[in-house]
Parts: sequence; C-alpha cells; structure tokens
Amino acid sequence: MQQKVTAQIGSNQISIETGKVAKLADGAVIVSCGDTMVLVSAVSATAIKEGQDYFPLTVDYREKAAAAGKFPGGYFKREGRPTEKETLTSRMIDRPLRPLFPQGYFYDTQIISILLSADGENDPDILAINGASAALSVSDIPFAGPIGAVRVGRVNGQFVANPTHTERQQSALDLVYVGLENDVIMIEGAANELPEADFLKALEFAHEQTREMIRIQKELASQIAKPKREMPLLTAKPELLEIAYQVAGDRIEGALYTSGKVARAKAIEALREEVKKSILEKHPETDAFSISQAFDHVQKKAFRISILDKKKRVDGRGYQDLRQIKCEVGVIPRAHGSAIFQRGETQALALATLAPIEEAQMIDAYGGGEQSKRFILHYNFPPFSVGETGRTGGPGRREIGHGALAERSIEPVVPSENDFRYAIRISSEIMESNGSTSMASVCGGMLALMDAGVPVKGTVAGISVGLVTEHGEDRQLKRYELLTDIIGSEDHFGDMDFKLCGTDNGITGYQLDLKLPGCAVLLTNHAPSFRSTRPESRQSKLIRKRSARLSDRAAKRLRASWPRPARKSTSKTTAQSTSMRPAANRWRAPRKLSAA
Repeated sequence: MQQKVTAQIGSNQISIETGKVAKLADGAVIVSCGDTMVLVSAVSATAIKEGQDYFPLTVDYREKAAAAGKFPGGYFKREGRPTEKETLTSRMIDRPLRPLFPQGYFYDTQIISILLSADGENDPDILAINGASAALSVSDIPFAGPIGAVRVGRVNGQFVANPTHTERQQSALDLVYVGLENDVIMIEGAANELPEADFLKALEFAHEQTREMIRIQKELASQIAKPKREMPLLTAKPELLEIAYQVAGDRIEGALYTSGKVARAKAIEALREEVKKSILEKHPETDAFSISQAFDHVQKKAFRISILDKKKRVDGRGYQDLRQIKCEVGVIPRAHGSAIFQRGETQALALATLAPIEEAQMIDAYGGGEQSKRFILHYNFPPFSVGETGRTGGPGRREIGHGALAERSIEPVVPSENDFRYAIRISSEIMESNGSTSMASVCGGMLALMDAGVPVKGTVAGISVGLVTEHGEDRQLKRYELLTDIIGSEDHFGDMDFKLCGTDNGITGYQLDLKLPGCAVLLTNHAPSFRSTRPESRQSKLIRKRSARLSDRAAKRLRASWPRPARKSTSKTTAQSTSMRPAANRWRAPRKLSAA
C-alpha cells in the first residue's frame, strides 16, 4: 500500500513516499525535494553470522549519471568506484544511525541509497539521511529513531534551511545537523570564521527544523504500522563479568594509568590474558568474543569511575589540559612547504605543493554543486602509525572523511583565486597516532602552507573534545565531564568526539560523533571557552606570534609589496610543476625573518 507524507522545510517541500518500489526490502522510501529524488532501502538479517563480534552496519550512497541526464565518463561508460562525495555522504548517513541500534544487535544490516533524479540545486545528501531514517522507521528493524536532518546556511545574515547550491555559494555557513526530537546526534560542516554565539544560534535554528522531519516520519510509520522484530542480543554474561572483576577489578586502574600508549597497551593485554585464562578454566566452552565483552566491560567501567569520581585522566592531565606541542617547518628539502606537528603521541607530517591553476581537480557533480577544487587536502593513515601491520593502498572511508574535515577547516583562510592563482595540495602523512590525527592535520597543514609562502588570511588550529557521562535508570543525564584534547583510549571508552577548528575570529570547521543515542542540545552551551578560562602557555605564545607574522595587518601590507612568482601555465606534469620550487622559495624568503 502506497503512503506519502510531506513537510515544508524552509522554502522547499520535502516528501517521503513508501510502498511504490523495492517492496521486498524490509523498508524502502523515495525522498523528493524539487526534482531531486533519492531511493533508500534498509534490510537486516534475521540470524547472526558465526563468530560475529561487532555490529556489521553497511551504508552505501551512490549517484547515477542518468539522474542528471548524463553518460558516465571513461571507456566503459559505467559508474565506477565511489566518488569522494558518495563516500562522505555514506559516512554522514552511517554516523547518526549507528548509536540508535540496540546494544548487542550484531545482525548484518545494510542501508543503500541511490540518487534517481538530480535537479542540480537541491543537494541529495540531506534527503538520503532522512530517507535512511524513514526506511528504518517503516521497517520491522529495531531502531531508536526516527531522526531528522537539515542543512543550515547563512545568507545576508539570515539562517536558511536546506539552501540550494546557488544560495550556498553566498553562504558563510554550511551546517549539517542531525537530531532526535530533543537531542542532537551529529553535526558536521564548515563556516567562514563564524562567532561562537552565532554558531550556537545556528544549532538551535537547525533543531527546530529537524522536528518537522521527525514528525512526518512518525506519521508515515504509523500509517504502515509494522511491529518491530524482537531478536536476541549479545550482551556480557553475568558469570563471566564476575570472574573478570575478581581477576582484574583491583588492578585494571593501574594498567589504565601506565605511562605511554605502548606500555599501557601491554599492561592491559597482560591483564586480559589473565582474565581469559581464569574464564576458560571455569567455562572451557566460552568463545573469544564473550571473554572480550566481559573484560571490556570492566575496563570501561574503571575508566568512567576514574574520570567522574576520581577526576583523573588516563595520562594524568586535567580536564582542559593540552598535551605537549612541538612544531617544526621546512623539514623536507624538495617540498614547496613542509611541517611536522606533534601533540603528545600524535604526529603529522604535512607537505604543501603549489601548481598552476589548471591543475585544479575536476568533479563529476551529478547532484550539483562545485565542479572543480583548487585547494585539496589528502590524509593518509599508514598502519605503522599505530605500531601495526595492515592494508595499504587507496584511501579508506575514514581517511577520506578526515581529509575532508581538515580541508574544509583550512579552506576559509586560503587566499582567493584572484589573489593567488595557484592550485594548492596538502598531503598529511600520519607518523604517529594516539588521538586527534585529523586535528593534527589541520595544524600541520596550516604550518606547511605558511612554510610554502601561501599568503593565508589567518591561522587555523583544531582540537578534539571528549565527553564522559553517567545516566540514571530512567536514562536521564546525571553528570558529565568534558575532556579537552582526547587521546585514543578516551575516544574509545568515552561518549563523544567533537572536533572543532577555527581562528581567533571564529569557527571554520566542526564534526560531532556520538556513541550515545543522542545528547542534550543544551550541553553544547557548556563547552569551555579556552580563550577565557585557560591561561596561554609560553610555548603557545611563541607559536601564535610566529604564525601571526603571516596574518597580521603589518604582514599583509608587506606581502602586497613582495614580487609574486610568475604563473606557470604551460606545464601540467608533476615533474615540471616541481620546477616551481625556486619561485616558491623567492616568494617565501622575504618573510623568513627571525625564527626566534
């Protein structure tokens, strides 16, 4: 039976229809806005695969060339591997959905979104997020939704819900907001140095819009009236938890607070082996996953007690303390610009390259939007950065997502094409990883740009903030603590990873990931203002003063009188583009004053 609901979001009407196509899926909807249409399906298995020890949620968003009335490029004339846009949209759908499945639900689940029609003005990504929620809501798959998604822009000082691509070109804000009826669950986007107060107003505006999308999804689900399936969940067994507490309960805290990531991991692994041995002695039939579940439960509880009760972080820092920071520029002789940024045990090597403007990346934007990019940031995460072996080759979804976050965070301070007619590429190579490598890429990339002599408009830095919460039996929040500059274990055992980037003037990039099924909107107002609550260290003053040389007014006047390198438009090869280095050095030399 076909059902359809509609909602007015901003100046556009969004409709959700079910029962017309893909009727064999557990849930399927078509979401439309203007002439843009996205099909979203949801299917979940009814049996757990043998040996399954995690929730296998797969989300795929694909754009068809036919949606825009085009042929695919290339020899085979067929869509190939996912584009960056498709990968980023898949991640945006995945991240708000994942926390809303029941804990211990390990059934293979797949969300597939297909762009069927594109009008070139209404971005399909927001439709795909709402469609995924609607498909799950009309299905019998257990799901603690629905959720609503909206994009917010700011045109001529006014917030705009779901702006068109034309409006986004004039917008100083690009906020993708996903929420439940009373909670936020994901935010992502960029801004042109937006003040904090205006950013909070944008969140409030966005939340009101998402409620309308939630309303129509509930209306659609009530019309379908399909009961949710009841499936057995895999949770930690009480008898195994008791053994784990007996063996590790008194010593887990000491292992957690071992100094250094490698030493800490060894201490925890030794305890894990003791717990495994004791469990197998009493319950020889226990599988590896059940043992791991029991030990992880003990480890997570000890971590939370330390943070909330003992006010103590794993590495001994205070809640708002940063790890030690070390920066170095000009470290690679043949790169146009290079820098090493190190924060604690996280280290990023950033390389900046300048090329003729013709080297800008061309984009097959079937859904509309920008057709080329002259500023690119690529993020690479080799397995040796965490002391492991693993797959190498093309970038994975995580690498593409982290690179996009760093790219859009730095882009607001990149000079315009009229002022600096070069294509710019930053390659961030992660050398060591213990939390916040994307934020290290922002800081390292900024240093590499300045080392290459790019006349940036300002200086961007990024930080990651974590959250540890305690809820009562009624799921109401009892208490919480915010942690600045989180490390890997705090990300793993905590409830949030909120990455925030900006200049002295305002916010340029952000991304919120939650493991909780929603977080109170008002909690975002409690984030500490580091400028006002934390005294600036001598080391950070030196870094800021050195960076300011390229962004203060005096430096801008000096740059205006510097001779710029001649534009090379004849060469498009990598080898010949490298010959721009002497010109880049001449551009860079006048501003290399005293490094002290």
